[in-house]
Amino acid sequence: MARTIAKDHDEKRAQILRAAARVFATEGFDRASMVQVAEGCGISKANLYHYYGGKDAILFGILDEHLATLRDRVCGLDLSGMPPDEALQTCLREILLAYEGADHEHRLQVDYTDKLAPEQQQALRGYQKELVGFVSALLMRNAPQVFSADAEKLRAATMSVFGMLNWFYMWNAGADAAERQRYAQLVTRMTLGGLPAI
Repeated sequence: MARTIAKDHDEKRAQILRAAARVFATEGFDRASMVQVAEGCGISKANLYHYYGGKDAILFGILDEHLATLRDRVCGLDLSGMPPDEALQTCLREILLAYEGADHEHRLQVDYTDKLAPEQQQALRGYQKELVGFVSALLMRNAPQVFSADAEKLRAATMSVFGMLNWFYMWNAGADAAERQRYAQLVTRMTLGGLPAI
């Protein structure tokens, strides 16, 4: 007879991913053991293996959940009725708000994605490409005369915006929602109008 899935199965998996992200980011993915992950989750090693087959599966679960949630939150925004500059600022604010509390996941994304199998890396890059494409489309909306004939310039501008957002993540991890809103406004103004705009 097949084993039934507990009612709290998905909740337990989510708890494991959160705790494992903390362990992996603190100890280093290569050094962390399944015993340490189990202890961090407050469960037995045997119970941990009931949910995930190994460290690689947990790492992929962490990054898949993190990036899929980020993609859905940002790309699901309805910005169609907003002026272009307001739409861009709203998008950037949402990205910064989504980064709040996700420091461990973000660090694992930067440092350990290459530990995963190629098909898993491709799946994660798919989420990132959708997010980049969403921001890129907003930049195009704001300055079609600049970007319409220059895809490389649009890509460079888009990645520069993400560079500014990632700077904030690296150096202002404890920032509250109001600080994130202010920084989203600064990035929007500087992106669209240069230094005189801020």
